[in-house]
Amino acid sequence: MAEYEKFTFDKGSDIAIQLELVDFTGNAKDLTDYDASAKMKRNFNSDSDDTTDFAVAINSPATDGIVTLSLTNTQTDALKVGNYVYDVQISFVDSNNSTIIERILEGKIRVNPSVT
Repeated sequence: MAEYEKFTFDKGSDIAIQLELVDFTGNAKDLTDYDASAKMKRNFNSDSDDTTDFAVAINSPATDGIVTLSLTNTQTDALKVGNYVYDVQISFVDSNNSTIIERILEGKIRVNPSVT
């Protein structure tokens, strides 16, 4: 089950969120050969026109288990003020050539207005 976290973003701001993943033993999760993705939208039933993709990077070295999510100020400026939902997934291809997907984080984002 994914962890749950709430965030608040200001329109027109650059956003960077660093996630430090650990395995079941409490050690840094080795993300070698993993991919990661994250999206936000107004609600779970929104269409694709309402979806914003985060830029997602697995930091080097991948053995440190750190993932960074980011949005540019242009992206956040284009968001409507209000509430959103989001999630973050990591995936890898196992030895049977099957893609294994794990949702690691989910929650709500509040976008606040900006004057400038």
